[in-house]
Amino acid sequence: MGTETDPGFGLGGTVGWAIGGAVGGAIGAAAFGLLMWAFDPGVLEAAVPGIYGFDSSTALGMSLHVLHGAALGVVFGFLVTRPAVLGIVRTDVETEAVSETGLALRIVAAGFVFGLAVWAILPLLVLPVWVDAIGTAAAGDFPAIAVESLLGHTLFGLVLGLVFAVLADVSNRPINLRFVE
Repeated sequence: MGTETDPGFGLGGTVGWAIGGAVGGAIGAAAFGLLMWAFDPGVLEAAVPGIYGFDSSTALGMSLHVLHGAALGVVFGFLVTRPAVLGIVRTDVETEAVSETGLALRIVAAGFVFGLAVWAILPLLVLPVWVDAIGTAAAGDFPAIAVESLLGHTLFGLVLGLVFAVLADVSNRPINLRFVE
């Protein structure tokens, strides 16, 4: 499965944390984007391109959203493979239901928590400041505290965690910092 320099996940994971995070984040953001498009297509069409000063375009909005997801996925991959965080994810607890879960399910749960954190930080705290600083009219189109935003970010995190768990190399051995394995 893995060696000291090439840790293996046990689910057939074959890519490094950066690639696993980017792919997981892109797929998670696409799932979130479809949900967003179903609930409020104006966010993808006008608001996402608007924060960069672009004209309305659903395709551009979805593309930017997927790029955001890929970047956040790399952040997730980096964080979840650091010894401190991975140690917490691997730690057995006294709760029987949790202690019986495998590493893959715990990585998915970490993705869920990451999605919640992204929701709490980016649309609620960072986005209003950013939109205010650039003075765009797109600010009114963002449903920062909307249930759809919370659902979308948790869906993003779950899909990110699932894809990452399948693709990325994570094991009980030391984690390396290589971007390409």
